[in-house]
Amino acid sequence: MINFNDKINLIWQIAESLRGVYKPEKYGDVILPMCVIKRFDEIISEKKEDILKAYNLYKNIPEQSQEELIKTELDGLDFYNISAFGFDNLCDDQDHLKENFIAYLQGFSSNIKDIIAHFDFNKDIDKLAKNNQLYHVIQEFKNVDLHPNRVDNQTMGYIFEELIRKFKENAEAGDHYTPREVIELCMKMLFMGKSDEIKTKGKVISIADFCCGTGGMLSVGQKYILEQNKDAKVELYGQEINDESYAICKADMLIKGQDTNNIVFGNTLTDDGHKGKHYRYLISNPPFGVQWKKEQSYVTTEHTTYGFAGRFGAGVPRVSDGSLLFLQNMISKMVDDENGSRIAIIFNGSPLFTGDAGGGESNIRKWIIESDMLEGIISLPTDLFYNTGISTYIWVLTNKKEEKRRGKIELVNASDFSKPMRKSLGSKRKFIDKTQIDEIEKIYQTFQESKYSKIFDNSDFGYTKITIERPKNLEELKDDEKFESLDKKEEIAKVLQKIEDEKIEFSSRNEFVKYLKIKLKPTELNLLIAKDTESIPLKKDIKEYFKEEVKPHLVSAWMDESTFENIGYEIPFTRHFYEYKKLESFEDIMKEIRELESSINDDLKELLA
Repeated sequence: MINFNDKINLIWQIAESLRGVYKPEKYGDVILPMCVIKRFDEIISEKKEDILKAYNLYKNIPEQSQEELIKTELDGLDFYNISAFGFDNLCDDQDHLKENFIAYLQGFSSNIKDIIAHFDFNKDIDKLAKNNQLYHVIQEFKNVDLHPNRVDNQTMGYIFEELIRKFKENAEAGDHYTPREVIELCMKMLFMGKSDEIKTKGKVISIADFCCGTGGMLSVGQKYILEQNKDAKVELYGQEINDESYAICKADMLIKGQDTNNIVFGNTLTDDGHKGKHYRYLISNPPFGVQWKKEQSYVTTEHTTYGFAGRFGAGVPRVSDGSLLFLQNMISKMVDDENGSRIAIIFNGSPLFTGDAGGGESNIRKWIIESDMLEGIISLPTDLFYNTGISTYIWVLTNKKEEKRRGKIELVNASDFSKPMRKSLGSKRKFIDKTQIDEIEKIYQTFQESKYSKIFDNSDFGYTKITIERPKNLEELKDDEKFESLDKKEEIAKVLQKIEDEKIEFSSRNEFVKYLKIKLKPTELNLLIAKDTESIPLKKDIKEYFKEEVKPHLVSAWMDESTFENIGYEIPFTRHFYEYKKLESFEDIMKEIRELESSINDDLKELLA
């Protein structure tokens, strides 16, 4: 087998030769499709005669049927090329190189042509030809040996992944690249407690990612399984909306021997590419804080029309962030049997707490937690990602919790588990090393309270948001023009003053109205009542809480009992790991100031001497 690093270096040298024609962050526009094309060319080269023979046999029938019949003649080969050209002879006719190369690409089967189309490679062919670089690139790739006899599928997958990593790191945004160490930690969470299942001989294991990008998470998932069980059959499924990322992912899957029909192009929210299907393991890093306004009409219609028979039964979040929609979609794809499914999904902080009781986000959290699906959340260090330095979290969900975790949620604070990068890559200034990944896994798996781990009942994150009402006092009403215009203002003022002076208590609005003994319109009555809300933990008795926490401060207040069912859920993660740091005393601060002043004066004397 060819040395992995030598192969990477050789291809990178070709990329570097594009400098001047392409900026470094655009090298991948040429190199990635060329790697794909050359690999496929190597695979089919020895079967070219059989391919042309099969094509001549079926060339007069409709194309779709033609493809399937040709493949049946090729002993399991899932793609082919019927052109007379290949890397061995493309450069023989330099005067017609561009035309011949395009004809060669058109000779591929539809699955390869689909990949090339999503790369939008034709514009780069034009650009290379205009800059007299097309011959050079094809000639150089002719010398890159990617034959499967010397570069097996696994090694080719690693080469491709490494190139993707290098090109995506070089790009400023890094939108479609999740750091490898974050993916590896996700895998630890995804397959936790599943060692026996994974190691079963001949086991078929499905992994799905519906925001799969270039397929990095799927590839790491496959590698994770095969390292523990080389006889396992890993089936990878994905969906991606970005053309180039989809092309890269599909090419990578084809190189790895996966069924590329399992990778779907399109918008996950509006065009479910895996409708009615279910998977054992699901993983994703959906877009953070991205608006879903374009999808709003479709999503809302699915929610209201199908409820839980659709994907978004629990609710829809605000249009400013669709993260929880992607999670609901994943939950709808879980396998509902004795083993169930597991989910690992990366979020920013927003899904933890945004949205009030009764709002979309809160209702989604309520459904997930009350259904006992949320197993745990891990906070990650800041500055891990290439395009953002914000705080991120891994949510771990399952529809079959182990006994000790039932009714419980574990929070793990891993925000300090990182090391500084020797050189920053965009916003990425930190990384998590293998030892730290193993330590985080151990903390989570041990499932014990510690400095880094807190364990809660599901209901600890729930609260009832009640409305509290009380009569306003005259001070609050004195500048209100509507009150000043009331005919019964003087009479009302006397009653309100008496209530305040005598601290008269009421148990309801009706009791207050009876005490007023003044006939008022609903709008006039509302003018006299102050409203506030109180969030009461689910574990607290509402009436006892009100009696102990509210009444001593607001004697005349009462509760609006119609709001007793207004239940919300939020996860105030950082609050549970807050450590109080004692402030310096005034004397110590003043001492530091005096020492600083003295030091400055000494420096000034020395400067002016």
